[in-house]
Amino acid sequence: MQTDDLILVSIDDHVVEPPDMFLRHVPAKYKDEAPIVVTDDKGVDQWMYQGRPQGVSGLNAVVSWPAEEWGRDPAGFAEMRPGVYDVHERVRDMNRNGILASMCFPTFTGFSARHLNMHREEATLVMVSAYNDWHIDEWAGSYPDRFIPIAIMPTWNPEAMCAEIRRVAAKGCRAVTMPELPHLEGLPSYHDEDYWGPVFRTLSEENVVMCLHIGTGFGAISMAPNAPIDNLIILATQVSAMCAQDLLWGPAMRNYPDLKFAFSEGGIGWIPFYLDRSDRHYTNQKWLRRDFGDKLPSDVFREHSLACYVTDKTSLKLRHEIGIDIIAWECDYPHSDCFWPDAPEQVLAELNAAGASDSDINKITWENSCRFFGWDPFARTAREDATVKALRAKGADVDVSIRPRAEWARLYEKKQLAKA
Repeated sequence: MQTDDLILVSIDDHVVEPPDMFLRHVPAKYKDEAPIVVTDDKGVDQWMYQGRPQGVSGLNAVVSWPAEEWGRDPAGFAEMRPGVYDVHERVRDMNRNGILASMCFPTFTGFSARHLNMHREEATLVMVSAYNDWHIDEWAGSYPDRFIPIAIMPTWNPEAMCAEIRRVAAKGCRAVTMPELPHLEGLPSYHDEDYWGPVFRTLSEENVVMCLHIGTGFGAISMAPNAPIDNLIILATQVSAMCAQDLLWGPAMRNYPDLKFAFSEGGIGWIPFYLDRSDRHYTNQKWLRRDFGDKLPSDVFREHSLACYVTDKTSLKLRHEIGIDIIAWECDYPHSDCFWPDAPEQVLAELNAAGASDSDINKITWENSCRFFGWDPFARTAREDATVKALRAKGADVDVSIRPRAEWARLYEKKQLAKA
């Protein structure tokens, strides 16, 4: 396969929410309570909710920065590439990178919506729904041919979760983001079927995928004294195995046959060892009386899972041992791990080095994701218009220059002055 012929669907990217997004979707009664962005005395844009700061606006949104500056988050929107927060510019950046479609995980709220979990429950649930309406109707809805929507959940309230799953599913959203290890956030673990069972059942009934993005489980990584930050970054993907253990050996995968899980940005390298270990344990430790029926744990895992990676050149050689139908590529725009604007070249080089056939390449780059999330890439786009070549032709004028954060800020201010 040639680079120009690839079709790319990135099943994990990120959006930095624009500062006015809540105000356009919160009922009038609650507008005064909606999260807002304020600029502190150091010039840093921060989200504020119910009187408390909830983190900087642009976590790791460093695409188009020189690598030497990646060590700090942007101070605010002025220092970010516009495609980070502007949906129209995002699509232009996707065109330049040859990417047909994208699923964009939240930034401000966190993957478990924990930054919205404050003391006023009624208002909090309103904000969760407002966020989802913005994401589904405005962000993804602006280009339904280019985005696969994903919703956040009020993970601290099972009844509200079930209601919101049904509500967003009725709007066409087939993905929700959940914590990897909820017990680290003070919630019951995935082994607690009294708490999570109704949620698992509702997800199954509505055919909605539970996405488990790395990051919420950082607390499981025991950092050695004086260890560098590298430890946390490198070991983050190993938390996916801990999450899989709770789901596979708990009630989730064994009691809910239609439940689906996407391990987002967890990579695929952990899977061969983990599945071999699980099967050996199951067949060897019979005294524990675990019951997977006539299947092995690895069979059950593959029936329920999609494993998403950015780059995994060695593990791709084991794609058939892992399961060729459960592997999906992702870009991770606008984070430092992403490939932009040369994702097609990077992706194809790894797959060719692994000896992947055209059939395998198509499964990994778009078919598996689209099947798993029930998203038809050609419902609004002809196949010949979905290729890297066709999309890059539409994005030929996109500026791909690497600029220091100060230069992005200067350009932003110039643009704002022109608007005034």
